[in-house]
Amino acid sequence: MPEASSTTTWEPITLPTARRGGCPFDPPPELARLREERPLRRLSFPDGHLGWLVTSHALARTVMADPRFSARMELRHTPIHRPVAERLTSRPAPPGFFIAMDPPDHTHYRRLLTGQFTVRRMNQLHPWIERVVEEHLDAMEQAGPPVDLVEAFALPIPSLVICELLGVPYADRDDFQRHSSTMVRLDTGADEGMAAMAALTAYLRELAVRKRAEPTDDMLSGLAAHQELNEDELAGMALLLLVAGHETTANMIGLGTFALLQHPAQAEALRSDPALTDGAVEELMRYLTVIHNGTGRAALEDVELDGELIREGENVWVSLSAANRDPARFSDPDELDLGRAASGHLGFGHGVHQCLGQQLARIELRSALPALFRRFPTLRLAVPAEEVPTRTDMNIYGVHRLPVAW
Repeated sequence: MPEASSTTTWEPITLPTARRGGCPFDPPPELARLREERPLRRLSFPDGHLGWLVTSHALARTVMADPRFSARMELRHTPIHRPVAERLTSRPAPPGFFIAMDPPDHTHYRRLLTGQFTVRRMNQLHPWIERVVEEHLDAMEQAGPPVDLVEAFALPIPSLVICELLGVPYADRDDFQRHSSTMVRLDTGADEGMAAMAALTAYLRELAVRKRAEPTDDMLSGLAAHQELNEDELAGMALLLLVAGHETTANMIGLGTFALLQHPAQAEALRSDPALTDGAVEELMRYLTVIHNGTGRAALEDVELDGELIREGENVWVSLSAANRDPARFSDPDELDLGRAASGHLGFGHGVHQCLGQQLARIELRSALPALFRRFPTLRLAVPAEEVPTRTDMNIYGVHRLPVAW
């Protein structure tokens, strides 16, 4: 058993979640103070568990890459009161929901999908995604200002893309977007959240059965061809891909647009210099970190970390937004600078659970944001910035609505 070189005397804290008024893009300021004082701190969980909070970039990478820290759902505690998450963490992950599993179960499911998300395959999709973007810009232009950018552009593009890839009828989007939104809302009651998850899972299970009987040219049909996967596993994998595939990217497009409108020099640079595009997406991922409350792991054994002894079973919560604003890793981290080299950010996570669909998300963002600002060079907010409703009530940060004009 390792021995800690020191024992913390810091008082346990609760996870800071309150953002400073008027600063919709900055993480809670308390996180920066904690990181500066000591990047590994005792953290109190609402259920009485006493774990740890990581706020530095280096420690965040260490924890997420160390197989002694588990992502298994039944070992996790929730650092903020969130009824549906608390209900879910009392049981193992549903079949196929591999984001909450460790190897070899995680590896088994992920390997079946790896070939679907290669850079080459994603690049093949690029021209089609650009057409989808242009079609939605055409519709926005025809509708005329003002429009809600979330409804007209940010949400439909990734929803349509993941539906097409997965083989989910886009006409069913109202139902799955409603259930998905219910699941990621922080104040959703446990029964309501579980009901939404059950409804979406049942829908995808039925779809998987149809794909197995009558396959088409899509990802779910490809998965259904693996006879070792039963319908529950197919539904669990599809649930993960469908929710993650549209919620995160949609909010990056919406919040990214809001951020660029509040930083007009950066927007102009993106509009006038296409060479900035790839780096701009990485910088926006770093700066905005839509998985704003972070991610957790559970120690499978006693582990010494940064001079502290993390005991078996204790949870370590990683603040991705604090890690992405760590001045030890990024100079002037609170500045949005599309020209910086932001590689190494943790916006897509790190380690074996690093986002499987990150190349797809990059292509969608590289296609959507520059095209939006080129098509509407006078794009502006249609309401005062302080009236834009931000998603502090959701597990994935962003904007509920973004009224724009041009």
